[in-house]
Amino acid sequence: MASEKVIQLTDAEFENTVVNSSIPVLVDFWAEWCGPCRRVGPIVDELAGEYEGKIKVAKINIDEHQSAANQLGVQSIPTLMLFKGGKLAERIVGAVPKETLVEAISRVL
Repeated sequence: MASEKVIQLTDAEFENTVVNSSIPVLVDFWAEWCGPCRRVGPIVDELAGEYEGKIKVAKINIDEHQSAANQLGVQSIPTLMLFKGGKLAERIVGAVPKETLVEAISRVL
């Protein structure tokens, strides 16, 4: 179950939520059938709570919303991207430990 602090993002909302955000945004590109995505999902939910007010956390289901993933060159999932000032600052591909994500977040804060 996704945290209520995590934005369930659509292609239509991508620009407004991510590109126009005044704070950094972590976007998790995932799919229901993806095992590694299910391992990373709870970590992403935790980060949403721990960094509330400092970053936005969003998930985009690539089976339902492919446009943003295609434009950003997402080739495998999970892919996590950190945006700062509307620009891609970090790209992390694969199921990574929480520490890896925390380090990436600290670099954009």
